[in-house]
Amino acid sequence: MTEPSRAVRIWYQSFVHPTEQAPYIERLQAFLDEAASAGVHVEVHGLDPPDRHFHALTEFRCAAQTIRNALEAERAGYDAFVIGHFQEPGLLEVRGAIDIPVIGLGEASLLAALSMGGRLGLVTIDPCFIDWHERQVRAHCFDRRVAGIRAVHMDLPSFMRAFTDEDTYVRVRADFIEQVRPLVAAGAEVILPAGGLPMLLFARERPFIIDGALVLNGVAVAVKAAEMALALRDLTGSVVSRRGTYAKASEACIEEYLRASVP
Repeated sequence: MTEPSRAVRIWYQSFVHPTEQAPYIERLQAFLDEAASAGVHVEVHGLDPPDRHFHALTEFRCAAQTIRNALEAERAGYDAFVIGHFQEPGLLEVRGAIDIPVIGLGEASLLAALSMGGRLGLVTIDPCFIDWHERQVRAHCFDRRVAGIRAVHMDLPSFMRAFTDEDTYVRVRADFIEQVRPLVAAGAEVILPAGGLPMLLFARERPFIIDGALVLNGVAVAVKAAEMALALRDLTGSVVSRRGTYAKASEACIEEYLRASVP
């Protein structure tokens, strides 16, 4: 009798607090449970402290936490690691530190969107992230196909209320559409909500179309990208190139990082 294969475990690293934003974590986990294939379990993990200050210094601190968590995930036997934050700080370092597949929410979303339309538009959760995303799309060499990047004007508590309060949802949706329309006028065919929070918020709309442009749910994309990476590893033995960009850190380098970084 053939032994049943063990369940695949994917660590999904959210950047919100595991208890302060527990209702969001629970909704995200429920969506991931629905999105994952049979035999695949995607486990949401938060950050403490979370990404709350919307600043490059906070992103840097969260990257350090994420690298440590990725190392922990691999050692705990997880099969893949997802950075579930569109800005994906630490993506390069994590890929260079662990041997399991690593998916970045931003990169995976951009790659999928490029297969669905000629030009893209991004709508981020705060104007302070516009510069970050401009650098991000340049780093991934996608800037020639990005029609523009705009931002909604909504605070984090309002976003959270929008999950349960219909009036707030209508306001957030209207603000989002207001930002999308100039991007569509500039040629965008696919719109990316640049953040896991708005992606999950608008997941109820299937499909979400604004002036003919498709709004892509990158959270679903990230799950399927992780599953595909695992399937390709099984079929080809390949995970990531170790020549250059994602050269593997030595064990001494990793252990030194773990000793020096803040727990």
